[in-house]
Amino acid sequence: QLQLVESGGGLVQPGGSLRLSCAASGFTLDNYVIGWFRQAPGKEREGVSCISDHYYNTDYADSVRGRFTISRDNAKKTVDLQMNNLKPEDTGVYYCAVYWAPNQDCTVVVGKRRYSYWGQGTQVTVSS
Repeated sequence: QLQLVESGGGLVQPGGSLRLSCAASGFTLDNYVIGWFRQAPGKEREGVSCISDHYYNTDYADSVRGRFTISRDNAKKTVDLQMNNLKPEDTGVYYCAVYWAPNQDCTVVVGKRRYSYWGQGTQVTVSS
């Protein structure tokens, strides 16, 4: 059974850091694009970052560029999102998702409908 499970969310003060992890089971991450999305209360789910299996190219939303770093380990079947200098507007439920894309780069402008499988999400709250 194909499954994605996020972990690492929590409550953090502004300026703090969190590291989210997404673990895959039931399939390998080879040739998949993996994306991180977030959804704040009352808002649409938005793309935060993505990483391809094609030279591990990455892309970020402008709002997180320079503060977040995405990485993947196909052998461990995990994808991490290191989030630094967190702001209250980073608050939301964070989801990882994948879609099959061999030899393709990724971009965060690809809509969530492109993604085939999703995790259940992990809550991130940035507040003092």
